Amino acid sequence: MRILMINGPNLNALGKRDTSMYGSKTLSEIEADVVAGGKELEAEVLCFQSNSEGDIVDYIQKQTPEAHGIIINGGALSHYGLSLRDALVDTNLPVMEVHLSNIHARESWRQHSVTGSVAIGVIAGLGWRGYLYALDYLVQHIMHGSE
Repeated sequence: MRILMINGPNLNALGKRDTSMYGSKTLSEIEADVVAGGKELEAEVLCFQSNSEGDIVDYIQKQTPEAHGIIINGGALSHYGLSLRDALVDTNLPVMEVHLSNIHARESWRQHSVTGSVAIGVIAGLGWRGYLYALDYLVQHIMHGSE
């Protein structure tokens, strides 16, 4: 089973960027934890990050024919990235959305996610562990459906 873990703008700055909001782990450290978690679940996790919506859309279109699911933290693109939303819909794959912070307790413009509306689930406010929870749920969903 192949899972794509996609991170959007500014997430490459994790570990340096407002650690009180986003935690002290770097994106590389989070990716290593998720890849290791994937091995335990017999899932291959491919990680990708870009600050460009177009590059993320290109990656999704290129990689999804061989993928079984997607974990995405689109960063700010989650709130306005309509081409990203469309690319996720076009995959016909189950998507889990992750936000490190609790977007519902932040600015009003962050409280709505255009990409979350096409996800089977959204995890927000649980820090880096949210990626692991999303991975576990996504693998179980792929293997057993929504029972």
